[in-house]
Amino acid sequence: MYESFFGLSGKPFQLNPDPAFFYGSRGHKRAFAYLQYGVHQSEGFIIITGEVGAGKTTLVRSLLEQIDPNQLVAAQLVTTQLDAEDLLRSVAMAFGISTRAVDKAQLLAELEAFLISLVPQGKRALLIVDEAQNLTGRAIEELRMLSNFQLGSQGLLQSFLVGQPQLRALMQGPELQQLRQRVTASYHLGPMDRAETQAYVEHRLRHVGWSNDPRFEDGAFDAIYTFSAGIPRRINTLCNRLLLAAMLSEEHAVTAANVDATADEIRLELSAGSPAAAAVSSVSRLDGRGFGDAESAIGLEERVVRLERAMTATLDLLQQMRRSSPTRPPDQVKG
Repeated sequence: MYESFFGLSGKPFQLNPDPAFFYGSRGHKRAFAYLQYGVHQSEGFIIITGEVGAGKTTLVRSLLEQIDPNQLVAAQLVTTQLDAEDLLRSVAMAFGISTRAVDKAQLLAELEAFLISLVPQGKRALLIVDEAQNLTGRAIEELRMLSNFQLGSQGLLQSFLVGQPQLRALMQGPELQQLRQRVTASYHLGPMDRAETQAYVEHRLRHVGWSNDPRFEDGAFDAIYTFSAGIPRRINTLCNRLLLAAMLSEEHAVTAANVDATADEIRLELSAGSPAAAAVSSVSRLDGRGFGDAESAIGLEERVVRLERAMTATLDLLQQMRRSSPTRPPDQVKG
């Protein structure tokens, strides 16, 4: 909604991961290098972990954009609570295998046949499992068994496991000792520092044609960092709200006070009850100041995302209704 007000070509702080906005902080560059190294090695497991909203999915999508489909067949699997058999069927579906297998042995045979069929084409397979912390120990062990598929000395399937910090604890289980021995590299993606947070905000704004409108006054970036703790998704949530609030109040500057007020709004929404009620409440409370303070409880991140999407959808609908409603002269209005 605010793009035209600030002369931007697009929405800079969308919540959905978009590799076009990838910003290479020190941590993100190193994590991406580990993924590239894994692709080059063509064997073993690569483990990438990070907090909710740290930018893991954006990393994965950036990697997928660089992969040559003539050399590597990549499939991405976003897991829920998958057990071993469910995982195998999901892997088959991720690679586009139309399987009618009703038992595990037949399913494994079909997966192996597919992987072998790639070799004469000069291709190999890469499986990227996102939200891997949701897998059971048996399911992760099943992935290790899939890595046993070979043609001669050539491994047929490589796997990257990407997930929240719980994945690291899961990997330490005694039943996963053999898989740990096949881990080629492991990296934990931490938050950005204060300087990187400012550079991240400015990078995303410049990507959509920002020319210092809105301008960020002294202390604004300090307040943004305090709110976000350097987590990209928190930064996006906050800055999206700040620009929306600035547009509604017809202001072209963001101050530390705006950020602090936005913090109060988010905190109120998180304590208001249901996401729908909080979204409606947030619309009624918008006064142009902004909102967003650092919410340290990671478990609340998904609620913030749902609230943001609900509020944006509500405002977009209101704007569409306003545009489509004909303006009538006062003397023609009944009642």
